[in-house]
Formats: sequence, structure tokens, C-alpha cells
Amino acid sequence: MGVNITKLIKSKQIEMKDLANRKIAVDALNTIYQFVSIIRDRFTGEPLRDSKGRVTSHLSGLFYRNFNLLKAGVQPIYVFDGKPPEFKKATTDARKVVRAAAEKKWKDAVEKGDAEKVKLYAQGATRVTTEMLDEAKTLLKSMGIACVQAPSEGEAQCAHLCREGLVYASASQDMDSLMFGAPKLVRNLNVTGRRKVPRKEKYIEVKPEFIELSSALKQLGIDHDQLIILGILTGTDYNPGGIKGIGPKTAIKLAREHKTLDSVMKNVEWPFKISAEKIFDFFKNPPVEKTKIPKEKFQPEKIMDILEDHDFSRERAEKTINTYLEENKTGKQAGLGSFLK
Repeated sequence: MGVNITKLIKSKQIEMKDLANRKIAVDALNTIYQFVSIIRDRFTGEPLRDSKGRVTSHLSGLFYRNFNLLKAGVQPIYVFDGKPPEFKKATTDARKVVRAAAEKKWKDAVEKGDAEKVKLYAQGATRVTTEMLDEAKTLLKSMGIACVQAPSEGEAQCAHLCREGLVYASASQDMDSLMFGAPKLVRNLNVTGRRKVPRKEKYIEVKPEFIELSSALKQLGIDHDQLIILGILTGTDYNPGGIKGIGPKTAIKLAREHKTLDSVMKNVEWPFKISAEKIFDFFKNPPVEKTKIPKEKFQPEKIMDILEDHDFSRERAEKTINTYLEENKTGKQAGLGSFLK
């Protein structure tokens, strides 16, 4: 998912404390997909499930990771996707085919006991359902975390909130936020910590990364329109893979030399049914809504009801909530025990 320009744009490694007392608009689908993809049984590749067979990986990731953010003073605002543009349907259909192929390879890898391939193909078969998204909203709101519904792409709405000054930055692993015009982007917000390098017995410490759009454009020597052109040439969610034979370095050379989309298109062979102009216009003028960020009430009893219904450890959940409350005591807050009597 997303555009293929990550290697071109330099990011600045930051600490979580650098985001304290900041509101961050989080691309909900991107984050939930990460949790369902990563939080799996290491041997079977299966996501976590409760006794009724319901997937709980997303709830586990949202609960524990967001309490880490809250304890660090970060205020996440989750933005959920609305209706995708009609021209994204071809991409969505293609992804279903890819997931089906990955699922078959995943089952074969389980039979062969190939742990590395089990993990790889299980992640490739990841799917996020409407039910999982609804469960995520309910849990987040009970944690006092606001949820915003986008009319279309969540990252476009995140960028809008950022431009309007309602949040400090957008948060996503993808670079689409920059193409949608987000002034600031935070990556790795929900994947910080010690991580194993794929297919190697090596671990790295993952920290948040910060990108400022104005600095990135200056570094690349282009303007925002040319950044969109660069993304289109290398591939977006609407023209996956980009133009064959044009990698990031060639794309930026074309964007710098020809400057406008019309001029660039005269010098490349466009292989997609959807026009480059339509994609460009969508990034420049995506459907977004002016909105106020809702205030949600922290409800520990409701959190526990949700988690217990999905077979989470009551003791561990209570400990997480109590630790947060103890570290953030005010005259209006007390330990969880007083809530659950």
C-alpha cells in the first residue's frame, strides 16, 4: 500500500517524548492492518483469536500500544476510511487475488514447517473486516481516544486535519499523507521497540521517524505538484507498481526536468486505464470534511467488558489500565479498583 518514494525522502529519527502533548491524526486502517499482520502465532501464522474464533490481534495492538502512547503524553486521533474512489476498485480486486495466492502458500508453508515463509505468507494474506474496524472504534472510544470518519481516504482526511492545525502531524507508514499535502508525517508511531530483522538473527531498535513536507521538498528540489508526479510515476494505490522501468531516481529526474504533469506524460508511455491526470487531481483535491475532533470519555469498565468478552487476561488488562491511571493522576482520577467495585 502507498507510494514507492520512501527511499528518496530523508526522515529524522525522534523519541516518543518529542511528541508529548501533541495530537496526532492516525491512519486507522494502516495501523490496524499492521497489528493484524504482525500479531500472529509464530508457528502457524494465525492471528490471535478468542474462544469464539474471532480475531483479536487488532484489539491487542490497539489496547497495549495506545496506552503506551497515552502514557507518553501523545494524543492519537484515529481517522477511518470512507468510500474509496471508484477507480481504486481495480486495485482492490487485484489485492484480493494476491491475498488468495498468499493464503495458499501460507498453508503449504505450515505443512512444510517453514517458519520464515509461514510468517511471510501469513502477513501477505492479512485482511481487515468491517467487523474488526467497528470493534476498533468501540475500544478506542472507551479509551478516551477520538475517532474521525473520513468521507473517502483516511490519509487525505489526516492531511486535512494537519493543515487546519487541528493536529500536529499525520501518522502512517505510507507516504501518501505527504502527497495529500500533510505538512508533517510521523512513521513507526505504533511499531516502536525491538524488532527482529526478517530472515536474520538480528534485532534493531525501531523509533518514530519525522518528516516535514517543506523540508522534504527542499531536499528533493521539487514542489508539491512534482512530488505527486513522482509518486504517480513510481506507483500509487491507484496505479500499483508505477510505470515499468521507471524507478524513484528516474522519476525524480523526469519531474525535475519536465516540471508539469502534461510535460512528463509526453515523455513516458502510460500503461494504465485510469488517466494520470485523474490520479493527480485526486491527490490535489481529495474529498475531505471540515470537522471538530470529538471528545471521548475514558471508560475503564467498558474497556474491561470489551476485553473480557474477547478472552483477554483480566489481570494483565487491569494492570495496564491502573499503571496508566497512577502515572496520570489528577483530582478526577483514581485507580481502576474504584471503578470496578
